[in-house]
Amino acid sequence: PGVLARLASGEQIGSQLIAQTPTLAARKQWLADHLQVRGRLFLDEGAARALAAGGRSLLPIGVHDLRGEFERGEVVGCIAPDGREIARGLVNYNAIETRRILKTPSSEIEKRLGYVDEPELIHRDNLVLL
Repeated sequence: PGVLARLASGEQIGSQLIAQTPTLAARKQWLADHLQVRGRLFLDEGAARALAAGGRSLLPIGVHDLRGEFERGEVVGCIAPDGREIARGLVNYNAIETRRILKTPSSEIEKRLGYVDEPELIHRDNLVLL
């Protein structure tokens, strides 16, 4: 009784719930949970370690296979050698282009495609670890 009046007068009542794990930024949450995954990139051990360490972009040299058909800007899952999905991100190349640059150093993208849009398959700003 009188809870609204007590709150209006500045009284601190109720419960505060604090999450045990940090929350993802809204954009990262959107990437992780709210977009449909259109394909999968299968990573080698080095690429999986680099992503897991955080703060790294996914380069084509670290991807040995892919599944699915996707366009630039769509979400793909990043699959570690043990089969776990470890990250999701917005891809910079479509599936056809990605197939042509698998296991390729970024410096070789232009030779394979005739152009280079970005040096990475997924930029770290467009990547969320799961």
